[in-house]
Amino acid sequence: MTRNQAMAAILCCGLSAATAFAGAPDFATEVIPVLTKAGCNSGACHGAAIGRGGFRLSLLGYDPDADYEAMLDEFEGRRVNLVRPERSLLLLKPSRRLPHDGGLKLKTTSEGYRLVRDWIEAGAPRGGGIHLQRLEIVPTSITLPSVNESVAIKVTAHFNDGRSRDVTDSSIFSPLDKGSLSCDDSGRVRPLRPGQHAVMVRFLGEVGCVRIRVPLHEQKPPTSPPRSNFIDDYINRTMADLRLPHSPRAGDHELIRRLHLDLIGTLPTADEVDAFVNSQDTDKFSRLVDRLLKRPEYVDFWSYKWGDLLQIESKRLQPEGAASFHRWIREQVAANTPYDQIAKELILSVGDGYKHGPANFHRVPSDARAEAEYVSRVFLGVRLQCANCHNHPFDRWTQNDYHGLSAIFARLSRGRFVSNKPAGEVIHPKTSKPARRKIPGGRFLEEKEPGRQRFTDWLTSPHNPHFARAAANRIWRELMGRGLVEPVDDLRATNPPTHPELLDALARDFIEHRFDVRRLIKTIVTSEAYRRSSRSVEGNEGDGLFYSKALVKPLPPVVLVDAVAYVTGVAEPLGNVAPGTRAIALGDARVSSEPLDLLGRCDRTSSCESSAPAGLPLTLHAIHGDWLNKKIASPQGRLHQMIAAGRSDGEIVSTFYRLALSRPPSERESAWWREKLKTGNHQERVQTLEDFVWALLNSAEFCSNH
Repeated sequence: MTRNQAMAAILCCGLSAATAFAGAPDFATEVIPVLTKAGCNSGACHGAAIGRGGFRLSLLGYDPDADYEAMLDEFEGRRVNLVRPERSLLLLKPSRRLPHDGGLKLKTTSEGYRLVRDWIEAGAPRGGGIHLQRLEIVPTSITLPSVNESVAIKVTAHFNDGRSRDVTDSSIFSPLDKGSLSCDDSGRVRPLRPGQHAVMVRFLGEVGCVRIRVPLHEQKPPTSPPRSNFIDDYINRTMADLRLPHSPRAGDHELIRRLHLDLIGTLPTADEVDAFVNSQDTDKFSRLVDRLLKRPEYVDFWSYKWGDLLQIESKRLQPEGAASFHRWIREQVAANTPYDQIAKELILSVGDGYKHGPANFHRVPSDARAEAEYVSRVFLGVRLQCANCHNHPFDRWTQNDYHGLSAIFARLSRGRFVSNKPAGEVIHPKTSKPARRKIPGGRFLEEKEPGRQRFTDWLTSPHNPHFARAAANRIWRELMGRGLVEPVDDLRATNPPTHPELLDALARDFIEHRFDVRRLIKTIVTSEAYRRSSRSVEGNEGDGLFYSKALVKPLPPVVLVDAVAYVTGVAEPLGNVAPGTRAIALGDARVSSEPLDLLGRCDRTSSCESSAPAGLPLTLHAIHGDWLNKKIASPQGRLHQMIAAGRSDGEIVSTFYRLALSRPPSERESAWWREKLKTGNHQERVQTLEDFVWALLNSAEFCSNH
């Protein structure tokens, strides 16, 4: 029967509508969570795009209005029997009293079954006006002494009418790694192995994570890790909770090479290494950081990083647009323009893309929806596209957020001349009508409000929890080898940071110092966490998350190409750009270079943030015949010039070690090469020396920041 027929039947039984609905469970905040907990509206069941068995629900209950109509009006009203609630298909099927492909979902003795039955018995009212304001999860973080312990999670929902309710039984608990945690429906979690793990908690559209730690070792480490700044407070606290020993500080040779490669993408010279190693200045590392941040190579290298992030390439922007955009980025990096000012200028700019660099920001995406995704990825670290067809299944973002932000960018013309249009729209797939402009997670905009200005005000506000965190996480990844959240463009509640409090502290520090990028870089690299050796000690061999040792990072393709050219003394030709131009200074990913392509440079046609770099030593080995050997064997190259000048074997070996690895060879290494070079004629000596340089440039130590 339809809703009207059912209501007539209720009234015929002598009950008024008001009496029937009094005290009824609320559909959106009580009934929907039961169906979600049972998996009825999951993507594998009726929440699939086409539904299942002729019955379609919104994914995870994001659209209660549509779900209510599907239950009450479709299938001639047979899904809900208001006269005989127990005969409702909504109860018969999931309780398996009728055949159900999805299996048993609601036991007749369960609290969920009782609640749905009571709702139907009360007349299956739509209700409305009540919505979830926030979810309180206790605990959010806990350290358990061993895998033999467990913890019970309690979830409390706070609603807009002032009520609060324990919703633990209606919440969904999902370990992010099922091999690390077990979790029952009541919210009791038990770790299966030591380490740091997380369980996702979902109720209605809100999600959160609980972090659970179990010490990796029975005994505490023999020494406490040192501290240089607030970063170490958070890193050291986590290591203490996990009883994770730390590697010592790296030696001067390792540190100067790492710092040069991370900050300016350039190997230090032998003289620079000697000056740093021999200096007795207790503050020499901090002073070196300051000097490197003022070097022109810093501008080259970090402008190249911006080019990858913003996808600056000439096929889409044309050579003039790409050059203009890259030139503007270089100016901002050189001037250390505050990060929020860069974002504002990019989002608000219009004009001739060939002459006004930041206007090209709007020419990278093809349309308004693509720009909403582009902006949210770049400045929020969010994959907003997951909310295109339905509310984001693992985050707070809704369809209205996605299409509302798209509508803000719909009033732009994206030719060579970027300009504002008086009108422009995107169609919301749910309503088939133009989407209303909306601040993500916030309010809808009035028709006359300047959309991009309002969005930019919200984006760069110190109160925005996303903007500074996304930037800090990216910069951390560039320097430390991995983001506190990985991937860096997927920040969400269900992808928690390894160190949440640290990410928040970095974001606060970034905001308090007016979005000063160079200062943030210096803060990170002067921490003890950054300066630790990459060599393991007993007990931290497997650590790749907690910074008990430095992570070894493969050199980016542009850095590796420049490093090979520097060590061999043979410049790398790069397309039609001026001879001597370094790869880190390129402003366009379309500049032809076979080595860069083979090494896996970002082509900037899409985001490269989630892709792992190629195995560089292996790649070098595969291509050495066409690239590396020619540089090594070149008569104008460093090796053959030293041979021609009559330099000794020991001098040649020492020079190349110092150039390539920023350290002298060990006594064992020197002895090994002396043995290899002590016999043979001139031709055999030359061949052995070429083999030596080839082996050095193929080594894992050279191809990484070690």
